[in-house]
Amino acid sequence: MTQTLTAPARAEQPRRGNLGTMLTPLALDVAAPMACYYLLHGAFGTSEVAALAVSGVIPAVRVVAGIVRDRTLNGLAGLTLAVNVAGIALSFVTGDARMMIAKDSALSGVISLFMMLSAFTARPVMTPGMRAFITRGNAVREAAWERLAGSARFRRAERRFTGIWGGALLADCAARLIGAFTLPVSTMVWLSNVLLIAALVVGLLVAGAFGSGPIMTMVGIEARDAR
Repeated sequence: MTQTLTAPARAEQPRRGNLGTMLTPLALDVAAPMACYYLLHGAFGTSEVAALAVSGVIPAVRVVAGIVRDRTLNGLAGLTLAVNVAGIALSFVTGDARMMIAKDSALSGVISLFMMLSAFTARPVMTPGMRAFITRGNAVREAAWERLAGSARFRRAERRFTGIWGGALLADCAARLIGAFTLPVSTMVWLSNVLLIAALVVGLLVAGAFGSGPIMTMVGIEARDAR
């Protein structure tokens, strides 16, 4: 998610290898920490706090590696790193493993609020990624986007796209926060990821239907009429 929100659009780059690029962060941020927790806690009898703390180091290391590789610290990457470190620290200070689960929902909450606030500005945060997907670097479609960018209908669709994504992540935040303090930690380790994936699927479907879908249609018609 961090890469999606913060990386500049590069529609002109080859699509080859994109699947691996998308799946690697997912494996490091979701699969690896979950496997690490169940291995340490289930197989070796490590405490829940220690197992969650160690598993939380994996996504933190990925963020640090990205910062070193890109030689820049963007706000969202810094927030992700800070939340991971804070969650690990709070878990050891309080001795409550639930704090490690709750920190994930806190991150979703902050990102969702950032999205929804940006939806009311001139530059909704999800627009660059959507633009790269729709225009794919095609000069005619890029020109069509520029001509449409000033229309009220087009701007509303842009805002809806980002606002819907913000709402989906806010719902994910609420669900995971409730689960963190009401369900067993071992259940929330996997359920937390299921809730996040469900939120992403809902976001894709609803934002596509009411945001990117209408924009794609408008750009297609505008590009066709310009030929």
